[in-house]
Amino acid sequence: MSSSFDLTNPSRVTLGAIGPPGKRTFYLQARQDDQLVSLKLEKEQVLLLAGGLDEVLSDLASPTPPEPDVELEEPVVAEWAVGAMQLSYDAAADKVVIVALEVSSEEQGQAGTGSGGAVARLAVSREQAAALIERGKALVRAGRPPCPLCGYPLGEDHSCPKLNGHRAPAL
Repeated sequence: MSSSFDLTNPSRVTLGAIGPPGKRTFYLQARQDDQLVSLKLEKEQVLLLAGGLDEVLSDLASPTPPEPDVELEEPVVAEWAVGAMQLSYDAAADKVVIVALEVSSEEQGQAGTGSGGAVARLAVSREQAAALIERGKALVRAGRPPCPLCGYPLGEDHSCPKLNGHRAPAL
């Protein structure tokens, strides 16, 4: 069974990617004291996390994000892959709470119970949440450009469904 984490006051939290566009692996990473936690995300999860945090912060006073310390801290070793995430605001602590749930074995297409997966709870400041929004948006923008016809990422393996795969899109 994978380890669970409860980081109530991380000193550092970031999003990052390793690899070339189209083959990147995305991570949510946080450090509290001597504990470094890296969780594997999908690109869509990065986009949803940034959008969800933006929604949570829109109801609060807009913080100014700190100067970003955006690079992933080495070594980047994913504890586990994230399946689902939940966001909330803890008014008493003035923290945005990110709860990441480990992807179940059924979601991975493997046999197993799938219950009792690991959980990571990160209670981040509004400033850290604002920095995650900016970093998440920048990561998504840094990927492959979308096809102007279908919206799927362009690349050497792109076969545009709008053109039925007969010819390369004229850009």
